[in-house]
Amino acid sequence: MQLNTIYEPVREDLVKVEQWLKSESRVDFLWLSMLLSHSMEGGGKQIRPALTLLCGKFYKYDIERLLPMAVATEVMHLATLVHDDAIDKSSVRHGRPTVNKLWGTERAVLLGDYMFAEAGYLTTTTKNLRATQIFTTTLKTISTGELNQSFSAFNIEQTRENYLQRISYKTASLFAMASEAGATLSDAPEEAIQLLREYGHNMGIAFQIVDDILDFIGTEEEMGKPIGSDLSQGTLTLPSMLLLERQPEDNPIRELFQGHNVRENIKRAIELVRNSNIVDECYAYATEYCDKARQQLQTLPEGRTKKSLEDLTVFVVSRKR
Repeated sequence: MQLNTIYEPVREDLVKVEQWLKSESRVDFLWLSMLLSHSMEGGGKQIRPALTLLCGKFYKYDIERLLPMAVATEVMHLATLVHDDAIDKSSVRHGRPTVNKLWGTERAVLLGDYMFAEAGYLTTTTKNLRATQIFTTTLKTISTGELNQSFSAFNIEQTRENYLQRISYKTASLFAMASEAGATLSDAPEEAIQLLREYGHNMGIAFQIVDDILDFIGTEEEMGKPIGSDLSQGTLTLPSMLLLERQPEDNPIRELFQGHNVRENIKRAIELVRNSNIVDECYAYATEYCDKARQQLQTLPEGRTKKSLEDLTVFVVSRKR
């Protein structure tokens, strides 16, 4: 399943999103322009702006309203990456040096702040109060999720419920925003708006679970960053939790969270997860959420757009399987 095929109903407008993102770095202040250019590059999957546009396709597709919102969702996403890298002191993202690696943590934080503000401004240009409220609520939710993750770092006593809440706040909220805003700006009926919001939320949960799997089974070349990054930051993800449940004694995650032989224990944890059925169980978990997402689409109008959203759920759980 190729994204290019999935995006076919909105492919031309996604090109406009990409062009707009490039223009975002053209500001008068040279240093800011350079930092923006660096953070906007990388050629990501564009799933979030695609969701905004696709969810806007079911009813009144007004590109003049939808385009700035689609750009805003991607700028917001990129801002979260800049902040994440600064908080985690990450040196590589998508195979390239991070903003904080090149220009320092303080400048990375300020750049992320600027990008959040720009995303908010773009949202206001839709002249839709609900879209603006969705944006501000999501920004608060993401910030809450980041604080949650920060305070729970290296805490071995976490439950699956804790994990799901964290990724719901940090990742799924932005997917839900992209979907709900797209439906809202196309004057969709309230029932459809809520269905598409739930679709985005469940998609976001599945997407993050797969990302967490890839942190164990991917390669640095594929991931664009060192594998085991979550463990090195003290972040418990679903594969880690399952390994702790299966092997409560002599567990490398427990050891590294206590600061013992960090590199060796990360390597051992990765090997244990890869050589077990934990990966399959995590994919099954992600598939359940994709199934929930597809169920939300059942009563929506049939057509190419609906097929694209259905296919997107298949793509999410097909990565590196």
